[in-house]
Amino acid sequence: MRSGVRLGVDVGKARVGLSRSDLHGMLATPIETVPRTLPEGEIVLSSDILRIAEVQRELDAIEVVVGLPLALSGAETASTADARHFATALQLALTVPVRLVDERLSTVSAQSALRSSGKKAKSHRPVIDQVAAVIILQHALDSERGMGTPPGTTLSPNEGL
Repeated sequence: MRSGVRLGVDVGKARVGLSRSDLHGMLATPIETVPRTLPEGEIVLSSDILRIAEVQRELDAIEVVVGLPLALSGAETASTADARHFATALQLALTVPVRLVDERLSTVSAQSALRSSGKKAKSHRPVIDQVAAVIILQHALDSERGMGTPPGTTLSPNEGL
C-alpha cells in the first residue's frame, strides 16, 4: 500500500463532495461540499476546480480519486461523460495524478447510510455528496490494499476533451 493522503471526489450536477484519507490509506473521512460551477462542455479553471486544487495542496495529497458513475450494466452514461469532463478540468489544475474509479451505487449507498443513521432526508442534501465521496475513496483504498495496485485508471491528458 502506498503511503500518502488521497483526495476523493464525488461529482454531481449541483455539488461536488470531497473526502480524504489518512496518511496510511486506511480510512476515508468527509471534508466538505463544494458548489458546482464548472460549465458543461468547457474545460476551464472554475471556482470548484480551483477549490479542489487548493484542498489537494493543503493536504499534500498524492492523488485525486474521482468517481466514475457507470450504469449498472457497466455502460457509460451522460453522468459518466460529465465526470470525465470534470476530471479533465481538474487534472489541468493539479500536478498529481487524477484516477477514475467505478462509483456505481455510491450515492444510493450514501443515502442509505444517512437514513439508517437517523438523519432526515431534508438534512441529507448538505452532506450526501461528502458521504458519497467517502464511499468512493474508501472503496478505492480497500481495492488497492486487496489488489496491491492503484485503483481505477489514471486520466490520460486528452481524455474528456
